[in-house]
Amino acid sequence: MDIIKGLGNANKLQNRLLYHLHKNFQIKLSSVDGGGLRNAIPRESKSVIIALDKELDAVIEAFNNEKENILSEYKSLEPHLNISLSETESPKSVLSSDVQDMIIKAVQTAHNGVYRMSPNVDGLVETSNNIARVSIGEGKIQISCLTRSSVESSKWDLAYSLESAFDLAGCNVKFSGDYPGWAPNPESEILKLVDQLYQDKFNEKANIAACHAGLECGILGSHYPNMDMVSFGPTIRGAHSPDERASISSTQKFWSFLLDILKQIPEKN
Repeated sequence: MDIIKGLGNANKLQNRLLYHLHKNFQIKLSSVDGGGLRNAIPRESKSVIIALDKELDAVIEAFNNEKENILSEYKSLEPHLNISLSETESPKSVLSSDVQDMIIKAVQTAHNGVYRMSPNVDGLVETSNNIARVSIGEGKIQISCLTRSSVESSKWDLAYSLESAFDLAGCNVKFSGDYPGWAPNPESEILKLVDQLYQDKFNEKANIAACHAGLECGILGSHYPNMDMVSFGPTIRGAHSPDERASISSTQKFWSFLLDILKQIPEKN
């Protein structure tokens, strides 16, 4: 849901550094380990590279220069962003030159973040992608993305763009875990009912908004296209991150609200 904020994606930021060094020096990439769950913006990513002795000082200087560029660009969004370079044991293996070139360029090319804003709802992200997991090592390369949209055709347009980028790098691309979008319906009858009940119960206006998230309503709507649906719930902070937490008091509030809604829903023939 925070994709609209333009937060730093650790996998993309690290690949930016790798691309810069790969383009200008004879580095060798051994491994990459970045991100975790595919529905979380990755906040950690690390890699192991080898640099020639004669280029080492220049590599360090170039790394630090690009590091400062990144920190400057993200200083207001990511004030605690940390980027470091340190010495480690020499790895046992590295990628071939061709594979290294293709995979670094593919990740550099692959879109991350907002792809399209909704033309119908102000401020709503319609389509986005998260390069959530990059794992390179021991002869294997695996990259996992989460592509989501409230509009199916737009989602697949972006998915095929990503497929093309990795196809050109010689990767095998597989689509899995797909779930359909759920387009906002401002004229929803259940929405109007819930809005009025909220005002009556809590003596304040409800915060009604469309959000960029993969909700079960999309799955239900694909099977029951005429079903009128609304999603609501307690206050959640840091959704889909290691810091995710829910407000206990708002959970109690919305449980009581749910019981009232169930009593008021009209029967339909």
